[in-house]
Amino acid sequence: MTPRLTRRHALVASVAGLALAPTAAHAAPSAPIAPAAVRVGGGGHGHGSRSVRIATYNASLNRGAAGQLISDLSTPDNAQARQVAEIIQRNAPDIVLINEFDVDEEHRAADLFRRHYLEVPQRGQKPVIYPYAFTAPVNTGVPSGMDLNQDGTIGGGDDAYGFGLFPGQYGMLVLSRHPIDTDRVRTFQNLLWSSMPDNLIPTDYYTPEQVPRLRLSSKSHWDVPVTFGRTTLHVLAHHPTPPSFDGPEDRNGRRNHDEIRLWADYLRPGRRARYIVDDAGVRGGLGGRESFVVLGDHNSDPRDGDSWPGAIQQLLEHPRIQDPRPASRGAVEAARAQGGANAEHRTRSRYDTSDFTDDPGPGNLRVDYVLPSTDLRVTDTGVFWPCEGEDGADLVGASDHRLVYVDVRLR
Repeated sequence: MTPRLTRRHALVASVAGLALAPTAAHAAPSAPIAPAAVRVGGGGHGHGSRSVRIATYNASLNRGAAGQLISDLSTPDNAQARQVAEIIQRNAPDIVLINEFDVDEEHRAADLFRRHYLEVPQRGQKPVIYPYAFTAPVNTGVPSGMDLNQDGTIGGGDDAYGFGLFPGQYGMLVLSRHPIDTDRVRTFQNLLWSSMPDNLIPTDYYTPEQVPRLRLSSKSHWDVPVTFGRTTLHVLAHHPTPPSFDGPEDRNGRRNHDEIRLWADYLRPGRRARYIVDDAGVRGGLGGRESFVVLGDHNSDPRDGDSWPGAIQQLLEHPRIQDPRPASRGAVEAARAQGGANAEHRTRSRYDTSDFTDDPGPGNLRVDYVLPSTDLRVTDTGVFWPCEGEDGADLVGASDHRLVYVDVRLR
């Protein structure tokens, strides 16, 4: 399937098979686009300046059956979707990656979420309009035809290329106020795990026939170029698998590490990135002079949880990446009130972005990141996690993750 314009003047690119067809997008009749983003916190952002707010939010808009999210969003009264939309409206990012948003071939869920929720005032908040959007197929729920959990049968979520009950479950959606250069989008859904040199595949768990067929990305990895006049910002979006729900072989912890490593290698153009081939067959990483931001639910805390040692440090300590460390007072309050595993954590609770089970654990963790390239100047950061009784505190239960944002000034 080639990139196409939805009926709502918003560009949604889709990938089918191995390649994103390099077809130029054609303008469709467009409705008026919203003015500059609402200012939130310090440091202005929006169309009126070179400062841009970029956010990631695992919104938990996933459902247990194909088509259920479309049904839930077909009217404007789904309680969870209204909460998610209000959180986005309150923070008004110029670009936002939504993790765990079920993907459908016709992009109906994406259109419905914008029309019925984001473009409708939620409890007095200003609507947000995203004329541009990108989504594409993911590996979750795609049958592999192999017995990947070694239980003697083939089929079900554990035997998909990425865990999921149907293709598109736990998908991703990028929304933007600014144009997406679809001709330059790169996706890495089909990249083989075995193609990564010195990978962590547990070869004593997977059979010799399975190893060369395993895909690296549990969902997908996307390089989505967003344009601001003559300036381009590469949005590097992904959602690595949780390093849990496995056995002593730690197959998910190993995969999580290598999914994170893919972006680390992608940002080292040259020999380090030679193995990286996108779904269109183009080899190599991102040029050294390009501006970018890595964002998503990485399912990896720097010091706590079940991650493979050093997993997220591959990005946090990367020479081309800066870590602005967004924080919130609400996370500190929650960790103190909930106790359990939180009391033993080494990462400071102010940086937590998720509210997970506390007893027996893993407790609240920092797993959601917005990591800009070092050439961008950070002007503001935040995690939307109000303290109990503060305005908006009743919204955070929409997901077990919190929206994280970083404002950057473009070159």
